[in-house]
Amino acid sequence: MPCLDSQRLQRYRLAAFCTQPGQRLHSKEEAIAWVNRLGFVFFWPIKNVLLPSLWEAVAGDRPVADAHDDPGHITWGWKDELLGKRAWYYAKVLRKRATMISFELAPYFYALSENYGSPEEDYLTLYEQGRLTLEAKQVYEAVLDHGPLDTIALRKAARMTSQESDARFNKALTDLQADFKIVPIGVAQVGAWNYAFIYDIALRYYPELLDLEHTISERQARQRLARAYLHIVGAAQRADVAKLFGWRPQQVETALKSLVSEGSLVGGLELEGKPGEWFAIPELT
Repeated sequence: MPCLDSQRLQRYRLAAFCTQPGQRLHSKEEAIAWVNRLGFVFFWPIKNVLLPSLWEAVAGDRPVADAHDDPGHITWGWKDELLGKRAWYYAKVLRKRATMISFELAPYFYALSENYGSPEEDYLTLYEQGRLTLEAKQVYEAVLDHGPLDTIALRKAARMTSQESDARFNKALTDLQADFKIVPIGVAQVGAWNYAFIYDIALRYYPELLDLEHTISERQARQRLARAYLHIVGAAQRADVAKLFGWRPQQVETALKSLVSEGSLVGGLELEGKPGEWFAIPELT
């Protein structure tokens, strides 16, 4: 097998991830441009998942600081200020963790979700099929019926105000975000911390997702997202793609083989000290 140059790959990732002094992000505008250039990033770094994060692009390659006055936490303010401003699509998506996605790629994610164009009916079908929990159904219906709700009002409307329901409520919020059903669109100064997300139906707030998604097949969506991912990280293995997107092995294989066939990727590569086959963008081979 041809061998990848590990130092060259490392330099590529350092530049793409913006973790080095002199390359880091210093403003909301730079952050927006960076997300649009890459396509999707995490808000916080996620252990054992290969993808850049906004935190690292601002604070450098170091653990998230516990101290609230750490300079790196300026990212928190940027994220809150940009909610609902259409700078990017923000929700718990990849690995069900906080993710920023460019609006160019958001329709490809939406095309892989269990949404079929009818916010008033799709969730009922999923619930009847046992693929949506009762708690998620209650939370979704509350937002659907009442319009945008902050977390405190949403718990009341969903009849989940008891402490015993905390975990189930939070899981419902996460599951609904991951499947592009609800999305945070702002922050309300309510509750004990004077801080709570405001949620709306994703398709109601971003109707353009459906307009664009109609032209995208699942195969095309996976191929486009896999290509974007490899351009972010430079090179990866099948397991990296599967872990990030949650795709089945055959779905990963089909996407990568298509990209190799069209010349967007090079397969059959080795990386010193890292067993198994690697796929890389042509510029690194």
